[in-house]
Order: sequence, then structure tokens, then C-alpha cells
Amino acid sequence: MAKKESNKDNKKKDKPKVNPDLKGFDIQIDSFGEIQTNFNIDKINEFLNKNVEDKKLIDRDDFDKLKKSDEEE
Repeated sequence: MAKKESNKDNKKKDKPKVNPDLKGFDIQIDSFGEIQTNFNIDKINEFLNKNVEDKKLIDRDDFDKLKKSDEEE
């Protein structure tokens, strides 16, 4: 009887769905625990600032003003 492939093997082969702005993004952690990536850290930070709200800043009185100034840049 042929052995069926497990779901774990299938999941490893499939690539995750990503935002089109991050297409081609690859990240690895080397043996020293350092993060290795093929994108510039400034580009990653720019993407995160544009697409992710910072939970720590939501309670600030000037949050809307900060958000607008980030969008203008």
C-alpha cells in the first residue's frame, strides 16, 4: 500500500499569501540568531508604518495628527 503524504509536507511546500508590496520578501534566522533578509530595513519599516497601527499610540491625544503627518511623507 502506498504511503500518503502528510499535511505537514504539503504546508511546507505552499508559499504564504503576501501583500503585493512585499512580494519576494524572504527572511531567515542564521545560526547566531541574527535576522537575514533580502529587503532593506527602511523599506520594511515604511511598509509597517503605512499598514499597521501602533497600539501604544492609539490612546494619545495627538494620534490623529501623528497619523496624518506620516501619511503626508
